[in-house]
Amino acid sequence: MNDAKTVLLEQFNNFGIIRRISKYEEKATYQSHYLGLVWQFLNPAIQIGIYYLVFGIGLYQGKEVRGVPYIVWMLIGIITWFFLNSSILGGSNSIYKQIGMVSKMKFPVSILPSVNMASNFVSYRAMMLLLLVTMFGFRVSPTIYWLQYFYYFFCMIAFLFAFGILNSTITILVRDYHIMLQSILRLLFYLSGAIMDFSRLAVFQGKHGWFIHLLELNPLYYIINGFRDSFLSDAWFWEKGTQTIFFWLITGILLIVGSHIHMKFRARFVDFI
Repeated sequence: MNDAKTVLLEQFNNFGIIRRISKYEEKATYQSHYLGLVWQFLNPAIQIGIYYLVFGIGLYQGKEVRGVPYIVWMLIGIITWFFLNSSILGGSNSIYKQIGMVSKMKFPVSILPSVNMASNFVSYRAMMLLLLVTMFGFRVSPTIYWLQYFYYFFCMIAFLFAFGILNSTITILVRDYHIMLQSILRLLFYLSGAIMDFSRLAVFQGKHGWFIHLLELNPLYYIINGFRDSFLSDAWFWEKGTQTIFFWLITGILLIVGSHIHMKFRARFVDFI
Protein backbone atom coordinates (compact mmCIF):
# COMPACT_ATOMS: atom_id res chain seq x y z
CA MET A 1 0.00 0.00 0.00
CA ASN A 2 2.88 2.37 0.76
CA ASP A 3 4.28 1.84 -2.75
CA ALA A 4 0.88 2.64 -4.28
CA LYS A 5 0.62 5.78 -2.16
CA THR A 6 4.10 6.88 -3.24
CA VAL A 7 3.35 6.36 -6.92
CA LEU A 8 0.03 8.23 -6.70
CA LEU A 9 1.66 11.17 -4.91
CA GLU A 10 4.29 11.34 -7.65
CA GLN A 11 1.50 11.88 -10.20
CA PHE A 12 -0.06 14.76 -8.26
CA ASN A 13 3.27 16.39 -7.39
CA ASN A 14 4.48 16.26 -11.00
CA PHE A 15 1.26 17.13 -12.79
CA GLY A 16 2.87 20.15 -14.45
CA ILE A 17 5.73 18.03 -15.80
CA ILE A 18 3.25 15.48 -17.15
CA ARG A 19 1.43 18.20 -19.11
CA ARG A 20 4.62 19.74 -20.51
CA ILE A 21 6.15 16.44 -21.64
CA SER A 22 2.86 15.28 -23.18
CA LYS A 23 2.55 18.49 -25.22
CA TYR A 24 6.14 18.11 -26.40
CA GLU A 25 5.50 14.49 -27.46
CA GLU A 26 2.37 15.50 -29.39
CA LYS A 27 4.33 18.03 -31.46
CA ALA A 28 7.37 15.77 -31.89
CA THR A 29 5.29 12.83 -33.18
CA TYR A 30 3.73 14.74 -36.09
CA GLN A 31 6.21 17.55 -36.72
CA SER A 32 7.47 15.99 -39.98
CA HIS A 33 3.93 15.48 -41.35
CA TYR A 34 2.20 18.06 -43.52
CA LEU A 35 -1.10 17.72 -41.67
CA GLY A 36 0.56 17.63 -38.25
CA LEU A 37 -1.81 17.05 -35.32
CA VAL A 38 -4.74 16.68 -37.71
CA TRP A 39 -3.68 13.03 -38.02
CA GLN A 40 -4.72 12.47 -34.39
CA PHE A 41 -8.28 12.98 -35.59
CA LEU A 42 -8.00 11.82 -39.20
CA ASN A 43 -6.44 8.41 -38.50
CA PRO A 44 -9.18 7.15 -36.12
CA ALA A 45 -11.86 8.73 -38.33
CA ILE A 46 -10.69 6.61 -41.29
CA GLN A 47 -10.75 3.46 -39.15
CA ILE A 48 -14.26 4.30 -37.92
CA GLY A 49 -15.42 4.62 -41.53
CA ILE A 50 -14.02 1.19 -42.36
CA TYR A 51 -15.59 -0.49 -39.33
CA TYR A 52 -18.94 1.13 -40.08
CA LEU A 53 -18.91 -0.19 -43.65
CA VAL A 54 -18.02 -3.71 -42.50
CA PHE A 55 -20.20 -3.99 -39.40
CA GLY A 56 -22.82 -1.25 -39.65
CA ILE A 57 -23.76 -1.83 -43.27
CA GLY A 58 -22.45 -5.36 -43.76
CA LEU A 59 -23.29 -7.19 -40.52
CA TYR A 60 -26.09 -5.08 -39.00
CA GLN A 61 -27.42 -3.88 -42.38
CA GLY A 62 -28.26 -0.43 -41.06
CA LYS A 63 -30.42 -1.74 -38.18
CA GLU A 64 -30.65 0.05 -34.86
CA VAL A 65 -28.89 -1.20 -31.74
CA ARG A 66 -30.51 -0.47 -28.38
CA GLY A 67 -32.89 1.98 -30.00
CA VAL A 68 -30.28 4.15 -31.74
CA PRO A 69 -28.57 4.00 -35.16
CA TYR A 70 -25.60 1.65 -35.22
CA ILE A 71 -23.18 4.50 -35.99
CA VAL A 72 -24.06 6.20 -32.68
CA TRP A 73 -23.80 2.95 -30.72
CA MET A 74 -20.50 2.08 -32.41
CA LEU A 75 -18.95 5.53 -31.96
CA ILE A 76 -19.44 5.44 -28.18
CA GLY A 77 -17.62 2.11 -27.97
CA ILE A 78 -14.91 2.54 -30.57
CA ILE A 79 -13.83 6.03 -29.44
CA THR A 80 -13.43 4.65 -25.92
CA TRP A 81 -11.56 1.65 -27.31
CA PHE A 82 -9.13 3.81 -29.30
CA PHE A 83 -8.19 5.68 -26.12
CA LEU A 84 -7.94 2.48 -24.06
CA ASN A 85 -5.88 0.64 -26.67
CA SER A 86 -3.42 3.46 -27.39
CA SER A 87 -2.98 4.22 -23.68
CA ILE A 88 -2.42 0.58 -22.72
CA LEU A 89 0.09 -0.12 -25.50
CA GLY A 90 1.77 3.28 -25.26
CA GLY A 91 1.88 3.10 -21.48
CA SER A 92 3.44 -0.35 -21.50
CA ASN A 93 6.28 0.93 -23.69
CA SER A 94 6.53 4.39 -22.13
CA ILE A 95 9.48 3.80 -19.80
CA TYR A 96 11.45 1.68 -22.26
CA LYS A 97 11.01 4.26 -25.02
CA GLN A 98 12.12 7.16 -22.81
CA ILE A 99 14.92 5.39 -20.95
CA GLY A 100 17.52 7.77 -22.42
CA MET A 101 15.68 10.77 -21.00
CA VAL A 102 15.11 8.95 -17.71
CA SER A 103 18.82 8.31 -17.24
CA LYS A 104 19.68 12.00 -17.73
CA MET A 105 16.86 13.85 -15.99
CA LYS A 106 15.65 13.71 -12.41
CA PHE A 107 11.95 13.00 -12.23
CA PRO A 108 9.98 9.89 -11.17
CA VAL A 109 9.63 7.47 -14.07
CA SER A 110 6.21 6.46 -12.75
CA ILE A 111 4.77 9.54 -14.48
CA LEU A 112 5.66 8.28 -17.97
CA PRO A 113 2.53 6.11 -18.40
CA SER A 114 0.51 9.18 -17.34
CA VAL A 115 2.38 11.27 -19.92
CA ASN A 116 1.35 8.84 -22.64
CA MET A 117 -2.25 8.94 -21.45
CA ALA A 118 -2.25 12.75 -21.49
CA SER A 119 -0.87 12.75 -25.05
CA ASN A 120 -3.71 10.50 -26.22
CA PHE A 121 -6.29 12.74 -24.62
CA VAL A 122 -6.04 15.30 -27.45
CA SER A 123 -7.29 12.76 -29.99
CA TYR A 124 -9.91 11.46 -27.56
CA ARG A 125 -11.27 14.95 -26.99
CA ALA A 126 -11.62 15.57 -30.72
CA MET A 127 -13.39 12.25 -31.27
CA MET A 128 -15.76 12.94 -28.38
CA LEU A 129 -16.75 16.16 -30.12
CA LEU A 130 -17.53 14.10 -33.24
CA LEU A 131 -19.63 11.76 -31.10
CA LEU A 132 -21.67 14.62 -29.62
CA VAL A 133 -22.31 16.11 -33.06
CA THR A 134 -23.42 12.70 -34.37
CA MET A 135 -25.74 12.07 -31.40
CA PHE A 136 -27.38 15.47 -31.71
CA GLY A 137 -27.68 14.88 -35.45
CA PHE A 138 -29.66 11.69 -34.77
CA ARG A 139 -31.67 13.46 -32.07
CA VAL A 140 -30.23 11.65 -29.06
CA SER A 141 -31.16 14.07 -26.31
CA PRO A 142 -29.16 14.60 -23.09
CA THR A 143 -30.59 13.07 -19.92
CA ILE A 144 -29.56 12.94 -16.28
CA TYR A 145 -27.80 9.64 -17.07
CA TRP A 146 -25.15 11.66 -18.91
CA LEU A 147 -23.75 12.72 -15.53
CA GLN A 148 -22.42 9.17 -15.22
CA TYR A 149 -19.90 10.01 -17.91
CA PHE A 150 -17.65 11.57 -15.28
CA TYR A 151 -17.78 8.45 -13.13
CA TYR A 152 -16.86 6.15 -16.01
CA PHE A 153 -14.19 8.56 -17.21
CA PHE A 154 -12.64 8.36 -13.73
CA CYS A 155 -12.90 4.55 -13.92
CA MET A 156 -11.08 4.60 -17.26
CA ILE A 157 -8.25 6.80 -16.02
CA ALA A 158 -7.85 4.81 -12.79
CA PHE A 159 -7.70 1.49 -14.64
CA LEU A 160 -5.30 2.76 -17.30
CA PHE A 161 -2.97 4.21 -14.70
CA ALA A 162 -2.96 1.04 -12.55
CA PHE A 163 -2.50 -1.20 -15.59
CA GLY A 164 0.10 1.15 -17.08
CA ILE A 165 2.34 1.05 -14.01
CA LEU A 166 2.30 -2.75 -14.11
CA ASN A 167 2.74 -3.07 -17.88
CA SER A 168 5.54 -0.51 -18.18
CA THR A 169 7.55 -2.29 -15.49
CA ILE A 170 7.05 -5.79 -16.88
CA THR A 171 7.98 -4.54 -20.37
CA ILE A 172 11.35 -3.43 -18.99
CA LEU A 173 11.94 -6.81 -17.36
CA VAL A 174 10.55 -8.96 -20.20
CA ARG A 175 10.55 -7.36 -23.67
CA ASP A 176 8.33 -10.08 -25.15
CA TYR A 177 5.52 -8.90 -22.88
CA HIS A 178 4.75 -5.87 -25.05
CA ILE A 179 4.29 -8.05 -28.15
CA MET A 180 2.09 -10.46 -26.21
CA LEU A 181 0.00 -7.55 -24.96
CA GLN A 182 -0.59 -6.38 -28.54
CA SER A 183 -1.96 -9.82 -29.47
CA ILE A 184 -4.22 -9.95 -26.40
CA LEU A 185 -5.66 -6.51 -27.16
CA ARG A 186 -6.50 -7.54 -30.73
CA LEU A 187 -8.66 -10.32 -29.26
CA LEU A 188 -10.16 -8.06 -26.59
CA PHE A 189 -11.19 -5.58 -29.28
CA TYR A 190 -13.95 -8.00 -30.28
CA LEU A 191 -14.65 -9.39 -26.80
CA SER A 192 -15.06 -5.97 -25.17
CA GLY A 193 -18.11 -4.97 -27.19
CA ALA A 194 -16.49 -2.05 -28.99
CA ILE A 195 -18.10 -2.79 -32.36
CA MET A 196 -20.30 -5.84 -31.75
CA ASP A 197 -23.18 -6.31 -29.32
CA PHE A 198 -22.17 -9.90 -28.60
CA SER A 199 -24.59 -10.14 -25.66
CA ARG A 200 -27.48 -10.25 -28.16
CA LEU A 201 -26.02 -12.74 -30.62
CA ALA A 202 -28.05 -15.93 -30.86
CA VAL A 203 -24.98 -18.13 -30.36
CA PHE A 204 -24.54 -16.75 -26.83
CA GLN A 205 -28.15 -17.19 -25.74
CA GLY A 206 -29.65 -20.04 -23.71
CA LYS A 207 -27.16 -22.51 -22.28
CA HIS A 208 -24.23 -20.29 -23.35
CA GLY A 209 -25.47 -17.34 -21.30
CA TRP A 210 -22.76 -17.99 -18.67
CA PHE A 211 -20.17 -16.97 -21.24
CA ILE A 212 -21.76 -13.52 -21.51
CA HIS A 213 -21.62 -13.06 -17.75
CA LEU A 214 -17.95 -14.04 -17.84
CA LEU A 215 -17.17 -11.51 -20.59
CA GLU A 216 -19.00 -8.79 -18.65
CA LEU A 217 -16.36 -9.06 -15.91
CA ASN A 218 -13.80 -7.73 -18.38
CA PRO A 219 -12.76 -4.25 -17.09
CA LEU A 220 -12.64 -2.91 -20.65
CA TYR A 221 -16.20 -4.08 -21.26
CA TYR A 222 -17.28 -2.43 -18.00
CA ILE A 223 -15.89 0.92 -19.15
CA ILE A 224 -17.18 0.75 -22.74
CA ASN A 225 -20.63 -0.47 -21.77
CA GLY A 226 -20.71 2.08 -18.96
CA PHE A 227 -20.31 4.94 -21.40
CA ARG A 228 -23.12 3.46 -23.48
CA ASP A 229 -25.34 3.17 -20.42
CA SER A 230 -24.67 6.85 -19.76
CA PHE A 231 -25.20 8.31 -23.23
CA LEU A 232 -28.05 5.98 -24.18
CA SER A 233 -29.75 6.30 -20.77
CA ASP A 234 -29.87 2.56 -20.09
CA ALA A 235 -28.82 2.08 -16.46
CA TRP A 236 -27.04 3.55 -13.43
CA PHE A 237 -23.68 2.13 -12.44
CA TRP A 238 -24.92 1.04 -9.00
CA GLU A 239 -27.44 -1.23 -10.71
CA LYS A 240 -24.46 -3.34 -11.81
CA GLY A 241 -23.17 -4.11 -8.34
CA THR A 242 -21.22 -7.29 -9.14
CA GLN A 243 -19.46 -5.78 -12.17
CA THR A 244 -18.67 -2.55 -10.31
CA ILE A 245 -17.18 -4.34 -7.29
CA PHE A 246 -15.17 -6.67 -9.53
CA PHE A 247 -13.88 -3.76 -11.62
CA TRP A 248 -12.58 -1.82 -8.62
CA LEU A 249 -11.15 -4.99 -7.09
CA ILE A 250 -9.16 -5.70 -10.26
CA THR A 251 -8.04 -2.05 -10.53
CA GLY A 252 -6.92 -2.02 -6.90
CA ILE A 253 -4.94 -5.25 -7.30
CA LEU A 254 -3.26 -3.96 -10.46
CA LEU A 255 -2.31 -0.71 -8.70
CA ILE A 256 -0.89 -2.41 -5.60
CA VAL A 257 1.02 -5.13 -7.49
CA GLY A 258 2.19 -2.76 -10.23
CA SER A 259 3.38 -0.10 -7.77
CA HIS A 260 5.25 -2.68 -5.70
CA ILE A 261 7.08 -4.15 -8.70
CA HIS A 262 7.77 -0.68 -10.07
CA MET A 263 9.34 0.60 -6.85
CA LYS A 264 11.32 -2.61 -6.42
CA PHE A 265 13.00 -2.51 -9.81
CA ARG A 266 13.01 1.09 -11.00
CA ALA A 267 16.47 1.88 -9.60
CA ARG A 268 17.83 -0.79 -11.99
CA PHE A 269 15.78 -0.07 -15.11
CA VAL A 270 18.81 1.11 -17.06
CA ASP A 271 20.70 -2.06 -16.14
CA PHE A 272 17.90 -4.30 -17.44
CA ILE A 273 17.92 -2.50 -20.79
